Amino acid sequence: MSAALSGAVDLGALKARADAARQRATAPPPPPGGAGGSDAGPSPWVLDVTEATFQSVVERSLDVPVVVELTATWSPEAGQLSPVLERAAKAGGGTWLLARVDLDANPRIGQAFGVQSVPTVVAIAGGQPIDAFAGPLSEAEFGQWIDRLLDALRDRLPGIKAAEANRTASPAGDEPVAEPEDSRFTAAEEAFEQGDFAAAEAAYEAILAAEPANVEAKAALAQVRFTARAEAVPSDAIAKADGNPDDLDAQLAAADLELATNDVEKAFKRLIDTVRRVYGDDRDRVREHLVNLFELFPPDDERVAKARRNLASALY
Repeated sequence: MSAALSGAVDLGALKARADAARQRATAPPPPPGGAGGSDAGPSPWVLDVTEATFQSVVERSLDVPVVVELTATWSPEAGQLSPVLERAAKAGGGTWLLARVDLDANPRIGQAFGVQSVPTVVAIAGGQPIDAFAGPLSEAEFGQWIDRLLDALRDRLPGIKAAEANRTASPAGDEPVAEPEDSRFTAAEEAFEQGDFAAAEAAYEAILAAEPANVEAKAALAQVRFTARAEAVPSDAIAKADGNPDDLDAQLAAADLELATNDVEKAFKRLIDTVRRVYGDDRDRVREHLVNLFELFPPDDERVAKARRNLASALY
């Protein structure tokens, strides 16, 4: 179930593809299209983003932070901030990406973030907005802001340290060199993108058979299985579940649909409330379903931590 740009930014099926990509590069590769640059030509770390390409940029936030610049050509404040961000992105050497969005041409992205003024800057990490500011900043102020962000995320996003090491090891002006692709992940990713979930699942299972501790493959396999299940859920699943609280299958399907549309806390609450109403094998089934949903998120996700506490309370 692909990410939606209406009301919220949702990882959805992005995590599997991003985790596979993480195996294949030590630092963010150059984008497929050119990005504007005012100082020294185009930079691989400054992206001009559209509604069609925004999803792929969100994927990259699982590796390094993505700073989304929501701008418009008619705004003098935006014109003041834009070169500050661009120079900082180039100086960052791939530790973070600047994704520039022209709101006049891509209004749905602005709607997704609830933009009320231009320019607005939103930092995304792990597919989720984590910080934002509106209006222009000086280079010193922005430098402090991005440094705090990198310090907070350095141990959580592997691309930051990789880019820093690459920047230190490479002569000035050299671009990061991508590692050879892992054909196993490539095959799994291609199957996933083509909607062949069975083939993608088999590919990730084969990786895990050879490397049981492969974290990326485990996360990707969980996402493939969830996506395959969620795509089969009918659009009226939530209404059916609300009308039939004792229908266990309906509750599980509705929770999948809520999670797929980024209503994460509602999905967790639905299943925890169901755990409180049922017993025996039914309770075990709901608990296992919920725990599997937890696996789709980073272990330190606050929503997961809260839901785990509520689940423990419901069980004991």
